[in-house]
Amino acid sequence: MAPAELTVTLVRSPSAAQTERQTLRLRAPATVADALRCAGWVPVDGEMLGVWGRKVSEAEPLQDGDRVELYRPLTVDPMQARHRRHALQGGRRIVSRHRPG
Repeated sequence: MAPAELTVTLVRSPSAAQTERQTLRLRAPATVADALRCAGWVPVDGEMLGVWGRKVSEAEPLQDGDRVELYRPLTVDPMQARHRRHALQGGRRIVSRHRPG
């Protein structure tokens, strides 16, 4: 049986140094749009929405415990950033502690 109320967390990072988080209780059934409206957050042009790291639309239904995320538009291509970091490190190969070298 579905709960009558949902608890969801909304997270966004307006800038690299700032993170905003709100925990909401919504009446079930609720969508991402309902959560944004309740929090007073309006996605800015170019921002994308996700639930637990999965891209969704505002019509996505929510479940109890979901984490709704607003993603800023990328300012640089991730591959170009990786190449730039590699060049700044003098071209050395950095061995990950997560993967055998």
